[in-house]
This record gives sequence, structure tokens and C-alpha cells, in this order.
Amino acid sequence: MLSFREAFEKRPLMRAGNERLSANFSLTELTKSDLAVRHGIDNSPDISVIANLRQVAEHILEPIRDHFSIPFSPNSGYRCLELNRLLKSPDTSQHVTGQAVDIEVPCVSNIDLASWIVDHLPFDQLILEFHTPGEPDSGWVHCSFVAEGQRGDVLTFTRAGYMKGLIA
Repeated sequence: MLSFREAFEKRPLMRAGNERLSANFSLTELTKSDLAVRHGIDNSPDISVIANLRQVAEHILEPIRDHFSIPFSPNSGYRCLELNRLLKSPDTSQHVTGQAVDIEVPCVSNIDLASWIVDHLPFDQLILEFHTPGEPDSGWVHCSFVAEGQRGDVLTFTRAGYMKGLIA
């Protein structure tokens, strides 16, 4: 059984405002989901998830924004377990803990974005997902950040499955 403090910290937060996680990214941006809205799913994070989202915003999203000088909003950030399952993503997805984002930056190819992250940022896992060589806008970049013990795991995911490294 959870203590009162544990239960309080795990409760979903009311999203009355647009809480800033970092200079350029908000809680709303990292929790929005049209699919959740269509299915009546409450995708509100608890306090521990918000802390993780803040780390992702500060250590992954802000450096990307600063380097490319192009405003962008993540395709996907936090997903509650119900939403994650609806997407047929595994329960172990770092989106469930608020440690992962899926991103694309306008006018930057996804392979260039992934390569820049690999060369310049600390990260736990980076996956170039559904990228088609010769189609710079295809797919997206999944990137996660954990407070301690970054694995620096780099993968490419295609319909054929996972491959180690960035496969352009």
C-alpha cells in the first residue's frame, strides 16, 4: 500500500496552465495526444513523470533547438500506459516514464538530426525509426534521456526490425 506522500506524488496533475519544462518547451507539448482525446484517455502525468520530462526538455530538446535555431514541437512525449497500449507499444517504453520523445525538426533531415544527437548529446537510447534512404523527411527520431546510466544505445528501426547503429 502506498503512503500518503507516495499516493500524492503519483496522482495525475490537473493541467490548468501551460507549465514550462524549459525555455522553449511546455508540459502541454510533451503530453498532448490527439489519439488520447479521441479515445477519452486522460494522459496527465504524475510528478515523477514531469521531472523526467523536464530532464528530456533540458538535455535533449533545448540543445537541438539551440543548435538548429528552428522552433519545433515533439511528435510524441509522455504516454500513459493506456495510451501506450493503444499504440501497441511495449509497456517498457520510456514514453510511459516520460523519458523519451519522438521528434522531427522542420528543414532538417531525420538522419542529420539523429547523427547530430549521437555526436553531441548525452542520451540513453536513440532510434532512427522508419527512415527511408533518399527521403529526408521520412520517419522520425526517438530519443530518451535518463538521469543516471546513459547507455548511448543507437539503433535504426525499419519494417524488417531493429539494427545496431544509424542505417541511412
